[in-house]
Amino acid sequence: MDLYWHGQSCFTLKTKDITIVFDPFDPAIGLALSKMSADIVCISHNHPDHNFLEKVKPKKDDLLVIDGPGEYEKSGVVVEGIATYHDSEEGKKRGPNTIYVVRCENISLGHLGDLGHLLSDKQLEKMDGIDILLLPVGGNYTISASEASDVINQIEPKIVIPMHYRLPGLKADLAPVDDFVKLEGDSCRKKDYLSIKAQNLPAEETEIVILACLPRRQGG
Repeated sequence: MDLYWHGQSCFTLKTKDITIVFDPFDPAIGLALSKMSADIVCISHNHPDHNFLEKVKPKKDDLLVIDGPGEYEKSGVVVEGIATYHDSEEGKKRGPNTIYVVRCENISLGHLGDLGHLLSDKQLEKMDGIDILLLPVGGNYTISASEASDVINQIEPKIVIPMHYRLPGLKADLAPVDDFVKLEGDSCRKKDYLSIKAQNLPAEETEIVILACLPRRQGG
C-alpha cells in the first residue's frame, strides 16, 4: 500500500484495488487541497477541516462515505469505525470523534482523527494488531505530544505517522511536530510518502515516520 499525507488529518491510502481518503479539509484552513478521487472517504468528525467532501469525487462507481462508528466493506477492504471523543470530557467540549481501522493487504491501519483522550480497554480491543498508526500530536484540539506517546504505548503499532500539527500557512494553533519528535528520540525517519508491504513492516521497535505534506498530490 501507498500512503500520502496532504496536511492536517487528510491522507490518501492506495492499494492495488482501492483508494481511501481520510478527512479532506476545507482550503479555508490555509492549506491547498486539489480535487481527489477515491472509492471510500472516511470522515472522523463533522468539522470543516475534516469533512470537506466537495474535494473528493468517485473514482469508479459510487463513493462510499463513512462518517461514524460501525463496520463497512467495499471491494474486499474492511473498515471499522470506533466511537471516541474529540476531548477528554466525553465530547462535552468538542463532540464525538471516530477512529477508523482499515484492514487490507495483510496490514492494519488506524486513523485516530481528532482523538482527545487516552483509549479505554474496550476501544483498544477493537484496535488489536494495528500495524500503522496515524496519530494527532499537535495538542490544543487533540491529544498533546506527551499523550500521543502514551497512546503509542497503549496500541504498540509497528509504524507511527504523526499528523494534525503546525504547518506553514495553517490557520490553527497547533504545536510543531518537533515537540513530539523530541519525546521519541532518534527513531524518526522522513519520507515523501510511505510505500509498504506486510513483509516489510518493522519486526521489533516502533518506527516513527514523518511524511512530507503534499497538499496538491492527487488521490486518484
